[in-house]
Amino acid sequence: MKSMTCKELGGACDQIFSGYTFDEIAELSKKHGVEMFQKQDVDHLKAMENMQSLMKDQEAMQQWFDEKRKAFDALPNN
Repeated sequence: MKSMTCKELGGACDQIFSGYTFDEIAELSKKHGVEMFQKQDVDHLKAMENMQSLMKDQEAMQQWFDEKRKAFDALPNN
């Protein structure tokens, strides 16, 4: 199992997500993002704006995901 923080995934806090695969962590991060959106957390809303800008460029978005996946793969197991 490996762990990444919200900040490491482009978010705004130190919430830790743990999983056996990058996809598991990405899903946990997504759920966290929904919760923070519902709470209208200003810092997370800013991070979401940055992600929305990135999503406008499919190539840039894929590069971002590839970089995060490589970072996950390089992490030691907990």
